[in-house]
Amino acid sequence: MPSEQPPAERREITVRRAPKYVPFLILGALVGVGVAAAVAYGLPASESFDPGSVFGFFLVLFAGAGAVLGAVLALILDRRSIKRQQRAVVESVPDSEPDMDSQP
Repeated sequence: MPSEQPPAERREITVRRAPKYVPFLILGALVGVGVAAAVAYGLPASESFDPGSVFGFFLVLFAGAGAVLGAVLALILDRRSIKRQQRAVVESVPDSEPDMDSQP
């Protein structure tokens, strides 16, 4: 007995390349850590402050600012990807082999 194939279902979808936010946040924070190290150890030191404590202060400040700037960059790229989205038509393909689990 031949099995009847259901008609193929066609749908229209939107295709776009959206950025992942977490890598942008991490990269921004890492850039902030680098800037904090450059500011703490690259500038002339003050005798009243330990360079490690200066680095810790700038680390919190610049890592947070870098993460925020990374998020803003990701949002800008996300808005840009919305403008470049494309429409496509997809069609479902039925299984060529029946499932063995559904038979008793």
